[in-house]
Amino acid sequence: MSQSRQETRELREQLQRAMGQIATLSTGTATSTQSTLPVAPVAPGQGTSTMSSAQDREKESSAQPEKLEENQTLLKAMVEEQHQTKVESASKYRIRLTGIALLNVFGNRGTVDNLDVPNLALPRGKLDTGGSFGATVRQSEVGFEVYGPTLAGARTSADMHLDLFGGFPDTADGVTAGLVRLRTATVRMDWARTSLVVGQDAPFFSPLSPTSIASLGYPAFSYSGNLWTWTPQVRLEHRVALSAANSILFQGGILDPLSGETPYEEFYRTPQSGEKSRQPAYATRLAWSHGDPANPFTIGIGGYYSRQDYGAGRTEDAWAGTADWSVPLGKWLGLSGEFYRGRALGGLGGGEGRSVVFSGPQADPNSSVVGLNSIGGWAQLKFKASEALEFNAGYGEDNPFARDLRYFGAPTSYGYSSVSRNQSGMVNVIYRPRTDLIFSLEFRHLDTTGIYAGKETANHVNLGVGVLF
Repeated sequence: MSQSRQETRELREQLQRAMGQIATLSTGTATSTQSTLPVAPVAPGQGTSTMSSAQDREKESSAQPEKLEENQTLLKAMVEEQHQTKVESASKYRIRLTGIALLNVFGNRGTVDNLDVPNLALPRGKLDTGGSFGATVRQSEVGFEVYGPTLAGARTSADMHLDLFGGFPDTADGVTAGLVRLRTATVRMDWARTSLVVGQDAPFFSPLSPTSIASLGYPAFSYSGNLWTWTPQVRLEHRVALSAANSILFQGGILDPLSGETPYEEFYRTPQSGEKSRQPAYATRLAWSHGDPANPFTIGIGGYYSRQDYGAGRTEDAWAGTADWSVPLGKWLGLSGEFYRGRALGGLGGGEGRSVVFSGPQADPNSSVVGLNSIGGWAQLKFKASEALEFNAGYGEDNPFARDLRYFGAPTSYGYSSVSRNQSGMVNVIYRPRTDLIFSLEFRHLDTTGIYAGKETANHVNLGVGVLF
């Protein structure tokens, strides 16, 4: 966005210079015409050359305004191309439209859980062909940013982001008509050192995700060590400047105690195990930053706790300890990543979306419950060759404890109950020839291991073409 503003400023400066040249030339031409009205006598033999030189100068002078007018027209067109029409809102406060129109063309080798954004490699079924090919625009996004009034000394703002990743209508070729889905929606109050944020957002104690245009519907390495689930929350942030180059960020808040279960009803919201506990989830994070504020060295640690109640006296404690880091390695390289260790974290994306395992049917009050321990994380190395070109390579892994999965012999759970490890590796290149145009090519490899079956593998290749707005 800053590069786009710089281009606009440069184009406007060029336009102003061109208009100034036209005005100067017009004044000079008028003065020259008035000064040449008295014609001096011409010596014999010099008339022809003098008249020829005058005609050449006259042609050159008449051609210059035409050339400048052409340049002016071109510059005006370029400025209009950069100009953005403001979005009008019902209130008097400014609103901005953002988003991306994105096409992903992809191919898979192997069987995966989700064709366009795969997370798991699955065993090949009897009717599977061993691969697939397709294209989609359902990872396109649209967002709204609102800038409100100053209240109690705080700047207020809000944003909401939607995509088309909410499933498919039950109709012919419904895969091309993705349903609208809410991603995030937040309201902020920002003071000089303190911020209050309410709404649905990524877990603030697990704030990072790998860079990928192939995986926008789910952040990259979902179910491979990335705790990502967008969750309703209320959080408070406080920043302390230790020096010009060092600062500390304190964060704390409450969240909806999600457990990873699918909704019981399609239109009515009934309480799930986390909400049946009658208390929110609690989380906190402490981060230290050093260096350039635009690209600092940052390391953070966090903690999470919630209670889950499955009825009939069956309760579990969900908890997590997290770490995150973002390390600049000179001007061109950067290393980032996250790590977690916890229990019953299906609601955040840990344990492949499972919080517990049951000894029998979940609805049977006689079935026993045990929380699923898991450990995971991811890391990414970024090479920024230029402002327009970057390369990324990353690896992520999520490892539910096999001892918990084998606790009841033949466990049952929501999701893929027998998966004991999921590993993902990716490399991609992202190219932005203009600030609003983006191209991406990504290769991803998946390894998924079950407690009873062997390792399943799959490869995914994804070409993305998008326009930012």
